[in-house]
Amino acid sequence: MKSTSLPGVAPPRTSSIRHDMSHPYLPVLVFFAVALLVPLGSLALARLWMRGFTPLKRGRTKNDFYECGVEPLSAPQSRFHSQYYLFGLLFLIFDVETVFLLPFAVAFLDLSPGSFLIAMLFLLLLAEGLVWAWAKGLLTWRTPAKTPIVIHGD
Repeated sequence: MKSTSLPGVAPPRTSSIRHDMSHPYLPVLVFFAVALLVPLGSLALARLWMRGFTPLKRGRTKNDFYECGVEPLSAPQSRFHSQYYLFGLLFLIFDVETVFLLPFAVAFLDLSPGSFLIAMLFLLLLAEGLVWAWAKGLLTWRTPAKTPIVIHGD
């Protein structure tokens, strides 16, 4: 049969819709699956290797701490003063925030008044954080009380 088309009416098109099972988020799902399975598979293989090839030899000598042939001078798990962590965290925060000031310094003369005010607000927040840390005494380095070192064998 010959198809006839009316003037001004487009002929019917064949369907161009693909009926395969691909979804736009399928690559993301595959990425997350691989990102989850690779570390878990590596851990499982390491566990199997450890069980198969590493003999367990328990004993006082095996469980003793060893530091390059020297008897340990202090307890194996000594506590660090929280001041070390706070100081390091403050350093990290102010160091990273200083990197954010680089684009401001590069484009200083070409900034619009609005962006200049935003940069000044950022500097004000930086200064406020520094004043707060200083007022709390986080920048004052206090050493914890020293415990005497006991040397074994003396």
